Amino acid sequence: MIHVLALVETIEGHREDFLREFAQVAVPVRQEAGCIEYGAAIDAVTDVPQQFLQGEDFVLIVEKWESLDHLKAHLVAPHMADYRVRVKPFVSSVRLQILDPRV
Repeated sequence: MIHVLALVETIEGHREDFLREFAQVAVPVRQEAGCIEYGAAIDAVTDVPQQFLQGEDFVLIVEKWESLDHLKAHLVAPHMADYRVRVKPFVSSVRLQILDPRV
């Protein structure tokens, strides 16, 4: 299994536009072979002093895949190509971390 964290910085004022498109693509992604988890998250409002806040223009996509091959297939899936076109006007940058869980 692998974990994937994609930190998406949206263009100011367009986070909800991005999340609306993400909600649509999440349905077919969760049906892909090897998808264990696929969801978006934003900063929670807490009183935890150690919390690091990304800010109002950020979305963290949390994914789990059975294997790297499953992730690679996901990245080239037709619905993902369409999704990238739809969200391009809302996205400033994307940083991807692919992690190998140890515990």
